[in-house]
Amino acid sequence: MAISRSTRRRIGKTALDLPVFGFGAAHIGELYGTVDEADARATLDAAWKAGVRYYDTAPWYGRGLSEHRLGGFLRTKPRAEFQITTKVGRTLHRPKDPKTFDRAPWTGGLNFEVRFDYSYDGIMRSYEQALQRLALDTVDALVIHDLDAAYHGEHFSARQKDLRESGIRALVELKASGDIAAYGMGINTSEAFDTVATQVELDFCLVAMPYTLLDQSSLETGMARCLEKGMSVIIGAPFASGILVTGSGGSAKYGYANASPQVQQKVRGLEAACAEHNVALPAAALQFVLAHPAVASVIPGAARPAEVEQNLAHLETAIPSGFWADLKTRGLIDPAAPVPAER
Repeated sequence: MAISRSTRRRIGKTALDLPVFGFGAAHIGELYGTVDEADARATLDAAWKAGVRYYDTAPWYGRGLSEHRLGGFLRTKPRAEFQITTKVGRTLHRPKDPKTFDRAPWTGGLNFEVRFDYSYDGIMRSYEQALQRLALDTVDALVIHDLDAAYHGEHFSARQKDLRESGIRALVELKASGDIAAYGMGINTSEAFDTVATQVELDFCLVAMPYTLLDQSSLETGMARCLEKGMSVIIGAPFASGILVTGSGGSAKYGYANASPQVQQKVRGLEAACAEHNVALPAAALQFVLAHPAVASVIPGAARPAEVEQNLAHLETAIPSGFWADLKTRGLIDPAAPVPAER
């Protein structure tokens, strides 16, 4: 069953509810290519005019550029009419030599180096810096960002300890004071979903890759644990960082890198099923994740107005129930995965 963009769902056990469809602002931080100011503004205008009222960003996106662009737009809107989440765990600083500074992996972005800090002071500093870049005095929720082994190497255990022993206290205090309504953790891998996210009490997890139309490996672990604990899930990469909207092909992206032959083969299987049922692959990707009872919202990215409009059209396009049954029969999705009901 297609879902209306106006539908709202509760975040965990909090008083916060969010629209099922939001705007992920990584792309206006210039993830895969530069985005000029006019295009970034036009994209945000298109989202607002289409009724999008939930926006997610992070200090890491474009090394501050995404927050600057998004905040510059939202500060002109009535604060009661939108919701915004950003992330903590990194602080931004002037590089020693701006002329030679490497902004990678961002194609564009700004000249700021990042420092990881999940301690009480680091979380508070990250939060305060984000408010300044956004030109807003409140955000609705904060997300602990990128606390997994792939980012931190030998420092991983120490940074986990920082979060457990003091960083989480900062978030608890901000929620208790009413500065934020909820806090969660960003998850990039099934391993992190199953381990790191269970070490502290959270209201939600923002899941970037471990639960998509291509990968349900977390269905009986992280996703099931969220249901058990009453934690919500926000899906941050419904298109698996690209390939579920672009389709298969030599330059298709999966997990923020070039898609492997194995991933390409599975996507070709999905494409074949979509063609037989006259279903757009991006529509299947968006509606599939929202069928899980733990999922409150999905936040695909966009860098052009047309991409926002296409995403919303895919959200609200009816998909026959036989399509989902066929995907299970072909072994393309987990047989136990929740799927949309027929309208």
